Amino acid sequence: MQSELHVKPIVGTEPVPAGTASPAHRWQGHWATEDDTQAFARRLASSPAITHATLTLQGDLGAGKTTLVRHLLRALGVQGRIKSPTYAVVEPHSAVGCPLMPAGVPLQIWHFDFYRFNDPREWEDAGFRELFASPGLKLVEWPERAGEFLPVIDLQIDIQPDDMTTSHLTDPEQDTRRTVHATALTPTGQRLLEALA
Repeated sequence: MQSELHVKPIVGTEPVPAGTASPAHRWQGHWATEDDTQAFARRLASSPAITHATLTLQGDLGAGKTTLVRHLLRALGVQGRIKSPTYAVVEPHSAVGCPLMPAGVPLQIWHFDFYRFNDPREWEDAGFRELFASPGLKLVEWPERAGEFLPVIDLQIDIQPDDMTTSHLTDPEQDTRRTVHATALTPTGQRLLEALA
């Protein structure tokens, strides 16, 4: 006897068809200072596609993932303290005055940090399926720790130390230099890339 598993479908967009990735689906840039990170966040926050998207943030510890999230949340209108979800795994936020949303409708945002996520089977127990199925913005640090449970990703952002300069070795002030790659994996991600151009 075959049973049917009834689960709430993940809300999202269809991925870009395999084999169609092109330079048009990628963006590369450099952040010399935190102001560059903030400008990048503001451009993302200007796109209506951000209101229902899943973004992953990849890079080593200290790469600037949480800094980018903080600037993005501020640009979207989140007020108050913005905590890192390193220990809680997820931090919910609500942008009440987000200009991209209809008047009086808050933008729901979930910031995930799977760095301490040990067992992907915890996915169902923690209710992550329901969170990803709901409308809003999902920002995911350390997505590889969630394994196959992570739903379709719209935009993948990879932040790495800038190898173009070695000045950070002698000047700690230059340690903020980063090379950033953004890859669109869905039409939603493509619209986000257009905001970065």
